[in-house]
Amino acid sequence: MDPNKRPDDMVRITTPELAQVFIDEQVAAIREQIGDKKVLLALSGGVDSSVVAALLIKAIGKQLICVHVNHGLMRKGESEQVVDVFQNQMDANLVYVDATDRFLDKLVDVDEPEAKRKIIGAEFIRVFEEEARKVGDEVSFLAQGTIYPDILESQDGVKAHHNVGGLPEDLQFELCEPVKLLYKDEVRVVGRELGLPENMVERQPFPGPGLGVRCLGAITRDRLEALREADAIVREEIDKAGLTIWQYFAVVPDFRATGVREGKRAYDWPCIIRCINTVDVMTAEVPELDWALLKRITARVTAEVPGICRVVYDLTPKPIGTIEWEKADRALTCTFECRTVPLSFVSYESHGKATSDGGE
Repeated sequence: MDPNKRPDDMVRITTPELAQVFIDEQVAAIREQIGDKKVLLALSGGVDSSVVAALLIKAIGKQLICVHVNHGLMRKGESEQVVDVFQNQMDANLVYVDATDRFLDKLVDVDEPEAKRKIIGAEFIRVFEEEARKVGDEVSFLAQGTIYPDILESQDGVKAHHNVGGLPEDLQFELCEPVKLLYKDEVRVVGRELGLPENMVERQPFPGPGLGVRCLGAITRDRLEALREADAIVREEIDKAGLTIWQYFAVVPDFRATGVREGKRAYDWPCIIRCINTVDVMTAEVPELDWALLKRITARVTAEVPGICRVVYDLTPKPIGTIEWEKADRALTCTFECRTVPLSFVSYESHGKATSDGGE
């Protein structure tokens, strides 16, 4: 039987009871596969890698080594949540790498979108390789948050998982992919049963390069921080409104607009609100937000975020617009076919559900 094909009679996991059955089965399977060896996992904080981490912790505890790389392009509070949940609450063997300066220094004056992505992807691999080499003699397995749509889309040529290649071939690991036959909705049900926080389980699609695709043009630290704060306000207010929207976030472009602040001329950045509803990510519609909500977001962003003097709402559907303002690069991804792989296949999670770019 093809281990990468979901059995036709596999029951869809929709309830806590079915999730617990799956968890029990996978814990036993993981223990049988891993034995007394160690496993390495790139833990991004996305739902897929988080569920895999929680499963492995339940099965083998400290035999799992999680590496979380903070590239400085995470949304507000995300890296802190990863540390809190996995290190403080779950007592995971977590290696936290703050590589903010390293990434942002390499991105200085780089304004071409694909060049930014390649730099971010390549540097992520280098950082992970360095951490992997520190434990390379101890580790036999590489865990990944591959899910079934990744496999289907790889077979169809749509994308090649959310993994990037490029690490040296001298580090050989066997794969451990406990959720590879699950769909995204099933992964979320399992995550809840494993006790992961709701905002981690329901984490929005997020491109691998993070806020790097939403801080348009050449990234500067002040504009990146303005984007991070504005994005947090947009997500907080929409969450408080109780709306069901597939994806919602802020974008800050690399040009300025004229404004007036405290009776003086301001020359600051605009903030663009982007909200999208979609079923297949091939087409997308923009929801009509309540006027009072838009005014509340505008008031907060312009009052609380230094450097922003305007807020606009993007009304463009897909097509003609894409979901992200800067095109995400599928060239960073590569597929794997074998069960024993070099450490050149590291989860560079998009946290998306249908595309490697968070839903381009």
